[in-house]
Amino acid sequence: MPDAIATILALDVGERRIGVAVASQAVRLANPLTTIENNDSVLDTLATLAREQHAAALVVGMPRGMSGQRTKQTEIIEAFVLGVRQRLDLPIYWQDEALTSHQAKKELEARGKPYVKEEIDALAACYILEDFLKEHFSREST
Repeated sequence: MPDAIATILALDVGERRIGVAVASQAVRLANPLTTIENNDSVLDTLATLAREQHAAALVVGMPRGMSGQRTKQTEIIEAFVLGVRQRLDLPIYWQDEALTSHQAKKELEARGKPYVKEEIDALAACYILEDFLKEHFSREST
């Protein structure tokens, strides 16, 4: 069996759900993956998902106010990431998530098909990962 290709997972962390996107390190193309419930077993679920996806790193969306200031949600996400760091032995990177959920909702509405909130969350994670990939890998290809 060939070696698995390592991936990067991105998380759009919300109070009830976490949107998850994935990108192969080789291809660097982000895709929405799933949405997981943000409940008492979320760290176990995330650990299983990271193992199944052969994750080499996590990218977490960092919420900020419209002027770049910290918000209550910023503190909630930071506390969540502390738990993730204790559970998973993976590098974790922060990525600005400004308006990603709004962007995802507009994209899904433009498609003209019914959608559910979970699709917004997963697509928002995809946008977070795309932004991360652009910032950190586009310089290597030039």
